Amino acid sequence: MGSLFEELEAREAAARGRVDELEDQLAEVTGRLEEAQENLERLRITRETVFEVMAEVSAGASTVPDPEAAEPVVTGDAQESSAYAGAERRVVGVLTVPHWRPGMDTEALPRIYRDIVEIVRDAPRPVRAKQIVPRIGLPAEVGKIEGTRGKLKRLVARGGLDESDPGLFTPARHEAEIPANSSMEQGSSP
Repeated sequence: MGSLFEELEAREAAARGRVDELEDQLAEVTGRLEEAQENLERLRITRETVFEVMAEVSAGASTVPDPEAAEPVVTGDAQESSAYAGAERRVVGVLTVPHWRPGMDTEALPRIYRDIVEIVRDAPRPVRAKQIVPRIGLPAEVGKIEGTRGKLKRLVARGGLDESDPGLFTPARHEAEIPANSSMEQGSSP
């Protein structure tokens, strides 16, 4: 049997290992919580947007449905009762990242997408998702990197960025059409 100090050192090392393990688990759970909170916020905004669109569609109606006062929909022989009962039903899509068009500014993008575009614009060379994550204030974890990569791919699909090589993102080429006082021009001149 080793000395008392050796035993204490072994226990301290084991406790340190357990603390590191728990910190890793906490970081993972925190990341999942942030993603769930972001999803909840997107759903809330979507519901509010749909309510606004429905209100515009049914502007000719005497009353506008209130989504907060919605009653549950009952199926079967009972009559359907909903905050949207009687309103015209249409499929309405909500596009949070609009397609690029001439003259469009980054202000048309949600905040996180604006931050990402600005980081890519300010970079001296193509950047990867894992380089952007810490710059937007997120921990460099797999989930955050993959979420950011998805946002980058969405910006590429909508014309806001280019993907020069797989995984390497650059400002969109059409940004050369933006006036000389834009952040693109300022970021590229020495």
